[in-house]
Amino acid sequence: MDKTKDLIVEIEEKYGEECFGDFCNINSNIKSTRRPQGHVEIYELNESGEKQLVGKSNLVVYTGRELVGVRLIGANVTEITPTKDEYISWLGLGSGGVSVGDPFTAISPTSSDTDLATEIPISATDTDCADLHDGAYYKCPLDSLEIEQDSYNDDRWLVLKSITTIDVGYANGYQISEAGLFTSESVTPGYAGPFNLFARVTFESIIKVTSRRLILIWYIYV
Repeated sequence: MDKTKDLIVEIEEKYGEECFGDFCNINSNIKSTRRPQGHVEIYELNESGEKQLVGKSNLVVYTGRELVGVRLIGANVTEITPTKDEYISWLGLGSGGVSVGDPFTAISPTSSDTDLATEIPISATDTDCADLHDGAYYKCPLDSLEIEQDSYNDDRWLVLKSITTIDVGYANGYQISEAGLFTSESVTPGYAGPFNLFARVTFESIIKVTSRRLILIWYIYV
């Protein structure tokens, strides 16, 4: 045996393969359906208590998945927009999550989304917010971001949970039909960016008025 030859071992995970029993179609051209995923719940808080308005899956977009990659290798990649120093830090709202003229039909987000379809201003006065332009802030801070145990997977720490309050003074006069979690390198009030979309959700329009206080609870399963 020639001991001078190098031994090269390649190990590859075939994401998106279609597997049936012991058979996997390794030549499948179907795009991967395996990705970080999550669930979003929106509640209205009022004098009578709380009422759930939305409960549906969200989509972790390509930029969010690329961020996971650069953070894992601990290095920036020229072709990837998010940097290794970014993390989930802000929430944005929009009115472009539904079909024109039909506020009850949500348009599903796509993996290639890089922003909300039609972002709306959060506040013109709350300096704890970020992304100031056109006279208003377009990103609001998260109340909290924690990691929790997953009871469906041996109580391992696999669930990220963020909570964000859309207070009585936020986004009034708009029909909210989309929301996005954004990453950045800072949570400093008034931060100017850059921001990158991590995950997006669309839903039936919610008319935001001063009497409505909303709570967004966003779960990401890793």
